[in-house]
Amino acid sequence: MNRLISRIGAAVVAATVFLFAVCMIVDFLFGSYLVCMLLPIGYIMMAAGFQQECGEERRVAANVGLIFAAVYAALILLVYFAQTTSVRLENLSDQASRILNYQRGGLLFNYDLLGYGMMALSTFFLGLSIRPECKADSWLKGLMLLHGIFFIGCFVMPMTGAFTAMADGAAGNGGTIALLFWCAYFLPIGVLAYRHFGNRG
Repeated sequence: MNRLISRIGAAVVAATVFLFAVCMIVDFLFGSYLVCMLLPIGYIMMAAGFQQECGEERRVAANVGLIFAAVYAALILLVYFAQTTSVRLENLSDQASRILNYQRGGLLFNYDLLGYGMMALSTFFLGLSIRPECKADSWLKGLMLLHGIFFIGCFVMPMTGAFTAMADGAAGNGGTIALLFWCAYFLPIGVLAYRHFGNRG
């Protein structure tokens, strides 16, 4: 059961990252928000699998990774549930829209970045807990450890005012390109984790 749930979680991660990229390419915002709410669910299932299989000498790293996964999930679910409900269905004032609308780079956009920063820390600590048994596991561990670097940008960039142009709709396509790059990076993590739990099972 442990391996099955973990493997399903990895499959959800891979599928939602792929679908998120597709939604970004075809400019289907509601779809991208919806799959972003499914991604944390799969990620926690996957993270719990890594935490369950690690040895006692790596238990602290795995526990820290799992806790950061829960923080990530809470932030992301709040952000995108707001986008698919209040932002989409209510007639917001300009000030409220600047705060709540993800597309305008306000508070919830900053929380989104913070959430993915927490995810980056989670992958780093979970990566520390993995004991590779094959070349694919070594790639998985390396990708997860390196993904931790994203924490720095996600945590610092909102403090610099780099996204203030989004409030007036002047962001351009740079954000979409960055997100597609992230999808291309993170998709192999889901695929390799799926393979990892299958092999261990």
